[in-house]
Amino acid sequence: MHNMTALTGDAALFVLLPWLLWRLTRRALPIAVLPILIGILLAVWHVPVGRLGLPSLYGDTIGWVAVLILAFTAGLEMWQHPGEEEGAAHRLPPQPLGRLLTSALIALGGPFLIGSFLAYEFFLPMPGWRAPNAAPWIAAASIGLCMAVSALPVLIGVVRELEPAQRPLGQLALKLAVVDDATLWIGLAALQFAARGSAALHGWTILEFVAVALLVGLAAAGNWASRHFTNPPAWVIWTAVPIYLAAGSWASRQLGLHELIGAYFAGAIMPPSWVRRLPVEWAGTFALIWLAPMFFGHSGLHIDGDALTWPSILASLALVAISIVTKIAAIYLCPPAAGLTRRQALSVGALLQCKGLMEIVAATILHQQGMLSEFAFASLVVLAVISTTLTGPMFRAFAPKPRAKTSTQLPTGALTVNS
Repeated sequence: MHNMTALTGDAALFVLLPWLLWRLTRRALPIAVLPILIGILLAVWHVPVGRLGLPSLYGDTIGWVAVLILAFTAGLEMWQHPGEEEGAAHRLPPQPLGRLLTSALIALGGPFLIGSFLAYEFFLPMPGWRAPNAAPWIAAASIGLCMAVSALPVLIGVVRELEPAQRPLGQLALKLAVVDDATLWIGLAALQFAARGSAALHGWTILEFVAVALLVGLAAAGNWASRHFTNPPAWVIWTAVPIYLAAGSWASRQLGLHELIGAYFAGAIMPPSWVRRLPVEWAGTFALIWLAPMFFGHSGLHIDGDALTWPSILASLALVAISIVTKIAAIYLCPPAAGLTRRQALSVGALLQCKGLMEIVAATILHQQGMLSEFAFASLVVLAVISTTLTGPMFRAFAPKPRAKTSTQLPTGALTVNS
């Protein structure tokens, strides 16, 4: 009974309240951001929500499963191509794999190198910024890595809220974010190895090889079904969905990557003809609005409120400016497709600069290892919140404007999360 009461409080605080604020503010902020802000404010003000059993055990589980569903449906939507019917102005040019990977690595490497250099030269010499258990260059690289990351879970929620005509740009940003996210976890392992030696890494066991074989097997099965089993019974498709989701998530976690990467990959390799028979839009929208906010809110609630001070906020503003300019400039100078317009490239860059939970997770790991000071950690947390909050307005400012005739043909709220 206590767990159900706590779950009710969880839902009221992190689901209903953000939804009401989202509607009252006319969806000015992504709904994924609002529960994070509520959780951080509760942590800063030391509100004793723990007496109510918050965060609840059931809420933790529901929220985590919902975010996995969001990642999975984002991968499924690679085959949906939303918005193509709305005119050639919204279609994106093809993105060759080599160019896509190059753009993703530059979008991560550029901000990382610039951020690390500026952190080493200007931030670390300031009082309170020097890491307790790491050399200055490792601390600078830790800050640079956090500044360069793109937030896959929150970005999935942001993309889910986009209009159908803008969804292809969001899907392109997600492809780059997946590469960035995978590189982030590799970078975290490399930094820990540099700071603590080989004890930071664990040798591979048979399970890691099973994980690789499982991912390869899923991809091969999807490719075979796309050519030889295009119209199976509905029960086959619905049986395959949880198998793909669970197998992909487990495999990526076993390999030391985030489970969300595996969930996204699992959705992306499902047979396209199967995906078109699934209610992808409905499932993703339901998870985003009514389930995933508990995951986002709990993550904000776990922040150390005492580390957030005015000096950390001022330092965060400088970090925000650096991270936004370098991320957008990297995409603008090396776009993932040759034919992107200026506005399309800037729009993708605006989405990729979203930091969200990925930066908070990375900063928490580095802080626990003594590779970030309390002051640096607090500044990076504020950076994540500000960056994520600015994502929606920046994207709307940069995004290509729809043609007037297109807007008159669509019913208000059609195919969006507002319906």
